[in-house]
Amino acid sequence: MNQHPPTAGRDPAPAGRAPTLADVLALPVLAAGQPQVVTGLSQLDRPVRWVHITELTDPASFLKGGELVLTTGMPLPEDTAGVRRYVDELTEVGAAALVIELVRRYHRPPDALVQACRARGLPLVTLARDVNFLEVTQVVHALILGGQAEAMRRTQRIHEAFTALTLRGAGPQDVVRAAAEMSGRTVVLENLVHQALICEPSGSTVEEALGQWERRSRAAEPRGDRTEVGGPEGWLTTPVSYQGERWGRLAMLPADGPLFGPEHVTVLERTAMALTVARLIHSTPWEHTAHRTVLRELAEQRHHSPEDVRARCAALGLPTEAGVFLAILVDPGPGGEETEAETRLHRELRAAGIPALVGELSPGRLGVLLALRPAQPWRPVAERLSRAALALAPEAIIGVGSEVADLADTARSFREAARVIEATPPGQPLPADRSFHELPDIDLRRLLYALREDTRIQDYTERRLSRLVDHDTRHGTDLLTTLGHYLDAAGNKTTAARRGGLSRETMYQRLRTIERLLDTDLESGDRRTELHVALTALRVLRGDRGR
Repeated sequence: MNQHPPTAGRDPAPAGRAPTLADVLALPVLAAGQPQVVTGLSQLDRPVRWVHITELTDPASFLKGGELVLTTGMPLPEDTAGVRRYVDELTEVGAAALVIELVRRYHRPPDALVQACRARGLPLVTLARDVNFLEVTQVVHALILGGQAEAMRRTQRIHEAFTALTLRGAGPQDVVRAAAEMSGRTVVLENLVHQALICEPSGSTVEEALGQWERRSRAAEPRGDRTEVGGPEGWLTTPVSYQGERWGRLAMLPADGPLFGPEHVTVLERTAMALTVARLIHSTPWEHTAHRTVLRELAEQRHHSPEDVRARCAALGLPTEAGVFLAILVDPGPGGEETEAETRLHRELRAAGIPALVGELSPGRLGVLLALRPAQPWRPVAERLSRAALALAPEAIIGVGSEVADLADTARSFREAARVIEATPPGQPLPADRSFHELPDIDLRRLLYALREDTRIQDYTERRLSRLVDHDTRHGTDLLTTLGHYLDAAGNKTTAARRGGLSRETMYQRLRTIERLLDTDLESGDRRTELHVALTALRVLRGDRGR
């Protein structure tokens, strides 16, 4: 007969969890009886929900399941069939274990009892020394009731936390983050097509949580609209509804340690309720919110690692490998509605079958990240999106960055598109061949427009031209315009005179006055370049759209 002592010196059961058979056997009150696990050593994690002392031949009629049955062995039947029937009844009612004291009737467990318990998978524990069963009952019941009270307190704290989140109008990201913190498990919110909209990892990385998300999620399809554990990985899931219809699902991923308990179920179900309320408060579709979050992480390089951001994008349905990525920025302009433009761009991309992320990067600016096949031309797609944006907001400015081959490098494409936007004044004419602007369009004037708030540009302009501007103001002359004609004509006095409607002599006279006022030589190419930059900057600062 193989006998095994239970693990000694164990800590009591964690608060909020029913003690296991191993927990109970390690209690001093039972450990004093020198317990030996005769059968069911692999089932020491069975929860013990009550203790029942019995000397009846049919104790099962008084049990409800989960009890630790204590007996001196006095009522055990003499015959093998009776012993089997006794064990069968305990097993069928769901007793946690049978503990028999080997002091009075028996000094070793009967073979028939051992065989019956082994055959039915019922843990059998023997006690070599006398134990006060009443004291065992009191200690274990106190442990169970204390755990239940703590579980109730924890449940109350969970309800209070989610109520507070709801009252302050917390968004979905805050709600899911709270769920992950309270449960100590990774929590993911997905939509009906298995796109992971929000992932709050706990004890793992985003890459580990979201890797191959759609495939894993489909393998964990629920059997009904209820909270349950299922799938190959043992996810705890619950549906999320909105206006009476299911629109998504919450998944709590397993971690090392104990399996999911009632507290995890409470956290997940309260999270689902809080998300339903949050959806009523926050009207923006959460798919759009998920796109915005990832786009901002990409554009601002706020992601933890390239692997994490690839996992987030892939979980949203964006191809992340063997492709080309391109950033497009849209500033709708005065009167432009970002939400409406965002919806319009989503619709255009779906119609074109182009995988992309679309979202608000900042107030008044939309971002688009296209994921194209390596040989797929991007200009027709950019043109289609630009025309859609301009149809909705005619004053919109659309800037396009350059292509990148790695998702982790898309911040560069976003920066380039932002530079294009910053260098494009309102009302800037579109190129003749397209409806968007790109880096090669940035000439000197647009570069200076982008830098117009830089005090160094302003100071340079003032130092070069202030004396000429002051002279025109005091004497009512127009030497600044004459200088502009001359510089625009690349120093050709005849062309400059014709443009200004002046005679050659008048032009010569004015140029000499300009040279004297500015203390410069207009025949010098360097001096003309310096003045041309300063004059262009002054025009930009004055908001002059003409040359």
